Amino acid sequence: MDKLYSVTELARNLGVTPRTIRFYEDQGLILPQRAGNTRIYTHRDRARMILILRGKRLGFSLKEIKEFLDLYVVDATQVEQLQLLAAKVQGRIAQLEDQLQAVETSLTELREIERLTLETLQSKGANSA
Repeated sequence: MDKLYSVTELARNLGVTPRTIRFYEDQGLILPQRAGNTRIYTHRDRARMILILRGKRLGFSLKEIKEFLDLYVVDATQVEQLQLLAAKVQGRIAQLEDQLQAVETSLTELREIERLTLETLQSKGANSA
C-alpha cells in the first residue's frame, strides 16, 4: 500500500510549508483525497509536488507547470509531454542565457565605472572606500 501523508508530513518531507502545499492545491495542481476535513496526500501527490517545486525553481510559470502535469494524465505514452518539456526547457535555457549575457555586460560596465572612479579618487589624493 502506498504511503499516505498529512499536509504537515508532506510539507516536512519536501522542505516547504503546509501553506505552500495548500497554495498548489488551490491552484488545482494537486488534488488530495479527504478523510473528513483532513487532507490525505498520496505518493502521486508527492511526485507532482516534486515536479511543481522543480518547475518553479527552474523559472517556469504555474500555467506552464499545470500544462505539463495535465499532459501527463492525458498522454500515457508521454510523447506529447516530452515534446512539450523539450520545447519549454529549450526556451528557458535561451532565456537564462540572455539574462546571463545581460548580467555579464552589466558587471563589465560596473567594473569599468569602479576602475575609473577609483583612479579619479586616487588622482585627487583621496582614499577609496
